[in-house]
Amino acid sequence: MRILYITPEVWPYARVGGLAEVSHDLPLALGSRGHTVDVITPRCRLEPELEERLERLPLDLEVPVSWRRHRAEVFRLALGPGVTLYLICHDHLFDREGLYGNAYGDYEDNAERFIFFSRAAVELGLALEQKIDVVHVHDWTTGLVPLYLKSIYADQRLYAEAGTLMTVHNLGAQGIFWHYDMPLTGLGWEYFTPESIEFYGKINFLKAGLVFADMVSTVSPNYLKEILTQEMGCGLEGVLLSRRDRLGAVINGLDYQSWNPLADPHLPANFSAADLAPKALCKAKLREEFGLPEANDRPLAAFVGRLVDRRGMDILLQALEPMLEKGLDLIVMGYGEDHYHNSLQELRRRHPDGLGVAVGYEMDMAHRVMAGADMLLMPSRYEPCGLHQLQAMRYGTVPVARSTGGLVDTVSDHTPERPGVGFRFDLYEAPAFLEAIDRALTVYRRPPEWRGLILRGMAQNFSWDQAAPQYEELYQRARALRVKP
Repeated sequence: MRILYITPEVWPYARVGGLAEVSHDLPLALGSRGHTVDVITPRCRLEPELEERLERLPLDLEVPVSWRRHRAEVFRLALGPGVTLYLICHDHLFDREGLYGNAYGDYEDNAERFIFFSRAAVELGLALEQKIDVVHVHDWTTGLVPLYLKSIYADQRLYAEAGTLMTVHNLGAQGIFWHYDMPLTGLGWEYFTPESIEFYGKINFLKAGLVFADMVSTVSPNYLKEILTQEMGCGLEGVLLSRRDRLGAVINGLDYQSWNPLADPHLPANFSAADLAPKALCKAKLREEFGLPEANDRPLAAFVGRLVDRRGMDILLQALEPMLEKGLDLIVMGYGEDHYHNSLQELRRRHPDGLGVAVGYEMDMAHRVMAGADMLLMPSRYEPCGLHQLQAMRYGTVPVARSTGGLVDTVSDHTPERPGVGFRFDLYEAPAFLEAIDRALTVYRRPPEWRGLILRGMAQNFSWDQAAPQYEELYQRARALRVKP
């Protein structure tokens, strides 16, 4: 199959969350299975070493946005066998500090920016002059693409048999804009209805994808069940229920070549399930890197991810000092809301021997954190799938996670009667979180039982070799449904 893979993030060219890694690894897995994958993404502000890899194509796109036509350059890079990355360049719209916003919030012109990107991606598909079998889009930023293919571009020969798959990585982010932005889309007002893209008097980009895609998927079976409910459906549960026969779910995969503790160049020492001893050196070096005193006998927990409410930052901060009092040291690496940055820095000043903080996200540091920590804390309010728990288990680090979304599908709860790979809690509150930490600490003090936890986690298989065939099935279903009225 020839797959047009349209995404706002691709590692290492843009990253806000796990979508960037998925948009790098899944196309490579599909390419290794004989498919041709053209990955299309915006060209954001890049470091010089990344810019040097790109090839400028002798191709300019003329992209209509309302009454204006934006001119866009296109850059290309071969990612791997059968996989080509195309970056659409429009400096006025995308050469910015952040992809979706900055420290002050989302960009006010995000509607225009991602209307432009969606139409530019469709135009690029035409400019490549190859018949397309599947168009795979991701989240609200590309939600207009399935609608464009069934309206403005409905007569285009290259898309005539292309099935569309919309993957929802986070239903909570929907791309909702006021109705005055409707002319920017180039669509007629007949699409501004509750059956189409209207949402309580506004435009909803994600809803457009949910309504007009041939198939819709999300990133874990349990999250799919959750978003069909009023509690977790974010106002779109009715739309999803109306398309129940076109829904699917595939758990995110992990690149086990990049995430391999036995060969990882980012680690101070390499280790494996057969030889866990060097993990102690990784822990000692991690404590040093985060400014914590030598104390390898003390358990070390980590939190990695965006410092926002949905990741459970509010209950993490409530539990932090009681956690330290229990003898559990903690390191936090992530970037998010300013008030969380400030709170963590203040707690760091008060507890310099027990808390280490790094504001930001560095991939090489993430590898060292996963290798050096004993536990990974994931007290998420909701978690569509999550990649960090998969990385942690691969590196012998035990997840302590809330029972939500993909964490239920990937982290089995450990009890004396039923050995698992981590510790889960149900209620979204600090006491329940601390109770799970207490259970983890109890087992940590029983080395043989703790080693069993580690080894079971390291034996889990969430490789893209498992996930890619499931996406192939979704693509085939989307193609079959495309030709039906």
